[in-house]
Amino acid sequence: MAANQNPHDERTEPADHPPAREFRMADLAREAGITVRTLRFYRERKLIPPPRREGRIAWYNEHHLARLRTIGALLERGHTLGGIAELLSAFDTGREVGELLGLENPLVPAWSEETPVRFTPEELADHFSKDITPENLSTSLDLGYLAVDGDEFVHISRRLLDASTELVNRGVPLAAVLEAGRQVRAHADALADVFTDLIRTHLLSDVLARVAACEGVGPQEADHITETIEKLRPLSKGVVEAELSMAMDRRVRAEVAQWLREEGREGPEER
Repeated sequence: MAANQNPHDERTEPADHPPAREFRMADLAREAGITVRTLRFYRERKLIPPPRREGRIAWYNEHHLARLRTIGALLERGHTLGGIAELLSAFDTGREVGELLGLENPLVPAWSEETPVRFTPEELADHFSKDITPENLSTSLDLGYLAVDGDEFVHISRRLLDASTELVNRGVPLAAVLEAGRQVRAHADALADVFTDLIRTHLLSDVLARVAACEGVGPQEADHITETIEKLRPLSKGVVEAELSMAMDRRVRAEVAQWLREEGREGPEER
């Protein structure tokens, strides 16, 4: 199924929010545009998390309201309640965006220069249409293409998102795109091992020895690591891009030669 031609605009900085509101059941149902009976049904099906209890009163918050609006939007797009439950389950088990982006370790500078892209669940469903299945969503979360930030998804890379969108638009199923991404990831990890081994062995051996001896990283060591990574980033990218380009040349020439040989074995009518 073709993807949306206009991906959602980038929004990498979270907006400031007013203090969280809380609702009683009837108020939440009215805000969400559903009946109290429907809200109870969703709660029984565990489509929304349990409310906060204060005595006999159940208090719901903005997260519950966002979840209900997501459910309504997905129902309008033709998803079944069973499918929505599986999608939301994958959403709830996804890694947090801080873990995915490495925000918990600010000492290590980011090697990549990717721009994350934010989506609400319904925007993501619109973007890839029927290809947004629980299986594809789980695979995307497992690969780290998607992470969870509150009630939104964050795609790790605008460039990877654009490439996936273009392939889906051209008729490649999203599941096949994700499988190709898994294979590329394995080769990319192997390349990263080659480069990090070179850096560790020949460029950072002294500073790493000092770090090990002091059992910590001081400002001087951190600056040296950052400077080394900054200088080597374009070199590594250039090597990989050059080797991939030449590999594609070799592969395409071999495929064309094989096709011509097969064509040459056929008779005039088949040609």
